[in-house]
Amino acid sequence: MLLNVALNFIHASVATVDAETERAFNRMSGITRYVYENFSSVNAAGEVDYTVPGYITFVLVFVLSAIVFKLGFARELPLIKNIIIYAFLFVGCIMLTFFAFFLPMVEGLIVAALILIIYKSRMWRDKRDERKAQQTS
Repeated sequence: MLLNVALNFIHASVATVDAETERAFNRMSGITRYVYENFSSVNAAGEVDYTVPGYITFVLVFVLSAIVFKLGFARELPLIKNIIIYAFLFVGCIMLTFFAFFLPMVEGLIVAALILIIYKSRMWRDKRDERKAQQTS
């Protein structure tokens, strides 16, 4: 009888963990959920390890933030100042990674990067056309 109670407790606690994990996955944003569902691993003890998906999410947030910064706000600066700026961007992306679990941070950074890429390409094309017009006149 005592063994039966212990087994029921173990099954209930496993079911609770699975339900909590499922609830957390259902609340996650799209790309973060995809990363956590597809890149998690199982360690030797049979527990799910979410270390690699956490690093992947952080790298995604940092790279996309750096692209958005470079396309939208960066100016020509000396190397030391660039290193300092990107170091602070790196530290700030730690907080953004926590937001990325349940808010669409990665998706928003992708949209911002696409908009800035379109803007920069149109600006480059307009400058090129303006130079050609000045050369012909």
